[in-house]
Amino acid sequence: MLKKELVEKLNKLADRYRELEKELSKPEVLRNIEKYKELSREHKELTEVCETYRDYKKTLEEIENVKKLLRSGEEDIKQLAQEELENLQKKIKNLEKKLKILLIPKDPNDSRNVILEIRAGTGGEEAALFAADLFRMYQKYAEEKGWKVNILHSNRTGLGGFKEIIALIEGEGAYSRLKYESGVHRVQRIPVTESGGRIHTSTATVAVLPEADETDVEINPQDLRIETFRASGAGGQYVNTTETAVRITHIPTGIVVSCQDERSQFQNKQKALKILYAKLKDYYERKKQQEIARERKEQVGTGERSEKIRTYNFPQNRVTDHRINLTLYKLQEILEGKLDEIIDLLRARELEEKLKLAPTT
Repeated sequence: MLKKELVEKLNKLADRYRELEKELSKPEVLRNIEKYKELSREHKELTEVCETYRDYKKTLEEIENVKKLLRSGEEDIKQLAQEELENLQKKIKNLEKKLKILLIPKDPNDSRNVILEIRAGTGGEEAALFAADLFRMYQKYAEEKGWKVNILHSNRTGLGGFKEIIALIEGEGAYSRLKYESGVHRVQRIPVTESGGRIHTSTATVAVLPEADETDVEINPQDLRIETFRASGAGGQYVNTTETAVRITHIPTGIVVSCQDERSQFQNKQKALKILYAKLKDYYERKKQQEIARERKEQVGTGERSEKIRTYNFPQNRVTDHRINLTLYKLQEILEGKLDEIIDLLRARELEEKLKLAPTT
């Protein structure tokens, strides 16, 4: 049986769900598109928990009815009733677990788009090539999910790698799945730059930030130092001709962002500000977590950026996620964006950890 406080919470949610159903059928709400969207969103969020709670209550009634049959005294009915009771008791346990999971507070950032930042780590040119491989992997994954990828800033190397690449990934649930990718990714393979055939180890750092806007972070314009400079790298006739590249420094935090991919200074400034907002939102959220002693490393999957989270071993066709001790021998599939198996297990592990902190039955 669920605890009294959980039942009270579920009853309130069920009342609200019924109230929303009535509201959504009113003509004045149907005529107000924004209001209708807002109520529909809330209704959708409550649907699963309320339907599960309805099933839970129905199953409790069935258990009581079967118990009455067990007390009837007829042996042939008792045997069938006992079997049915065992099945219902298994079902009720599963429903209780599911309800507790559904009642766990959701990450408020889960529905947001993502600012994905990949930087080459140790390993020189090979690290930059690995950063490019990782970006392609996330591009493929985004394609599978129907998400849109827009490069905000990149710094290419001569062999086609990236010293750094930052992209906006737009789509439903993007942050809820990609947030587990933050951390240090390690590759073990023979680099294209290695003539002796020796296996090298290189790294790249991935940061996944929820997209932010002006309402999330307040920035005083006087706290910004904005500089322009000439773009460098591959870019044809537009490179090194005019000062279109933009560098923005947030003086109080020391956070610096730059963008040079666009041909106009205005576009580069807008993209740089988008990155800055996300970085500042992340900075202040991390600071708040530290103040209340809730380190990110305590939660599986959210990933400290200094933490080695995954190894990609080419000679053995192996990918190992060190947070959940998972090893898969399908490296090429994963590099083609087949990440769901890993992400689903990370999500499940995180839920298990949260369940330990949730109220018990």
